[in-house]
Amino acid sequence: MLENSSRRGQEKPGPLKMKVRNRRQSRERIKYRIRKKVRGTADCPRLCVYRSLNHIYCQVIDDGASATLVAAGSTEKDFPAKRGQNKQAAKELGKMVAQRSLAKGIEQVVFDRNGFKYHGRVRALAEAAREGGLKF
Repeated sequence: MLENSSRRGQEKPGPLKMKVRNRRQSRERIKYRIRKKVRGTADCPRLCVYRSLNHIYCQVIDDGASATLVAAGSTEKDFPAKRGQNKQAAKELGKMVAQRSLAKGIEQVVFDRNGFKYHGRVRALAEAAREGGLKF
């Protein structure tokens, strides 16, 4: 009886507890690691991509002035694709952002995948932007 009463306030030793992270938290960590290296300037702005479940968006950003120079997204009214959730829509968006950037005199950019894998829609957008005339 004395042995049980002395152990009541103590926890049993168990397995080591791990921090549980979800996908969003993991992507945010990768994003910050990339952003330490990738900066957009006036001469060479940053092409940033965001991919949600249903749509895809991209911006050309000058980090020195904290200004968005060009923006495009699959939610725009004049967007040619009916749905914004496939590779074909990403290709059209890449061509659109390249066309708008060249109209503003931007030819060279730095690609920021924003923590997403360079695969699927992100890759399709990047390749279409290269085909459209952007260099990165």
